[in-house]
Amino acid sequence: MHHDLIVFAEDWGGLPSSTQHIIKLLAKTRKVVWINSIGLRQPSLTGADIKRLWQKLTAVNVNNTKTHNKANDDTRSANHFHIINPRTLPAPRSAVARYIAQQLLLLQIKPIIKKAKLINPILWTSLPTAVDFAGCFDECALVYYCGDDFSGLAGVDHNTVAQREKELSTKADLIMVSSENLLPRFPTSHTQLLTHGVDYRLFSSPTQRALDLPNKETNIAGFYGSISAWLDIELLHATILKMPHWQFVFIGKAVVDISRLSALKNVTFLGERAHHLLPSYSQHWTASLLPFVDNAQIQACNPLKLKEYLAAGRPIVCTDFSAIHAHRGLVQIANSSDAMVEALTNCEHLQQLESFTPTLRNRVVDKNWESRAQQVAKWMDRL
Repeated sequence: MHHDLIVFAEDWGGLPSSTQHIIKLLAKTRKVVWINSIGLRQPSLTGADIKRLWQKLTAVNVNNTKTHNKANDDTRSANHFHIINPRTLPAPRSAVARYIAQQLLLLQIKPIIKKAKLINPILWTSLPTAVDFAGCFDECALVYYCGDDFSGLAGVDHNTVAQREKELSTKADLIMVSSENLLPRFPTSHTQLLTHGVDYRLFSSPTQRALDLPNKETNIAGFYGSISAWLDIELLHATILKMPHWQFVFIGKAVVDISRLSALKNVTFLGERAHHLLPSYSQHWTASLLPFVDNAQIQACNPLKLKEYLAAGRPIVCTDFSAIHAHRGLVQIANSSDAMVEALTNCEHLQQLESFTPTLRNRVVDKNWESRAQQVAKWMDRL
């Protein structure tokens, strides 16, 4: 008998996280109650934060219904997969605020859990702030999946989250981390390394070129993902200025100032694209980019898109960070604009080698999400 799941994570939908990939597969054999993000920081008085807080406080629960994300539709059926849009105070700091936030959310969650008739549920959290709900659902075990170094993550109440994560590490029955750099943070007795998987079939199967990519005759360097503080804007700006004959394409939501890049004639920001459409871009540009800043968060990260880039089979140019070391020789590391110009120029020749794409794809052909989900299921069964 498989344990049902109560999951605290980010908002369901959009570009799927590792948690969504795994839960999507686990949900084929168990019921799931998914609680959308309860936040990692208190909102400020900015317009964006006030709007987000209002959306959270006025959210309507989505139960047994299909969302706009068609790729996830097959995981949910009546009385099988429930999504809760929580109305609560994000990342409360004081004991009183924590208690109020906890009780407010329990009033919303418990009726849905009762209706779902979960069997011996496991409480799974990908957010340290959900530790306040440990023991509230008669769960048989507590699982923490740590996919980021929250101490270095932008837009997080670091002190609050660090305290919650420390508390969570002592209460969790199983801790899973996405990169080796995160292992030392947690007790070895119940911590496992769970590196990211990849939807290999999606990213390796030939697909038609996206109509909004620049001219086929032009070399293109592409990136998709959150356009945020971990992108090295200065490095990109200096590189793009030196390569006016190349096009640079960025896919994703911009949450930082991109005006310096968007002002350049050979730069295109396409906005967000659905996950299942990404291969129509990444299979057809000349080089895939991972131009990250060097900080604690990046050194601890294991980006999902790295394995997706490998499966797409295009040359990869990146800055130096720990997760890339396992793929030395297959990717080009460039920490300066001159080095990045040289690396991108090399890509013009690499893509013409018939053996290059199969070599990249062979690195991740057996790293699918199904194998990751099977491993997680075994660990949970032991609990």
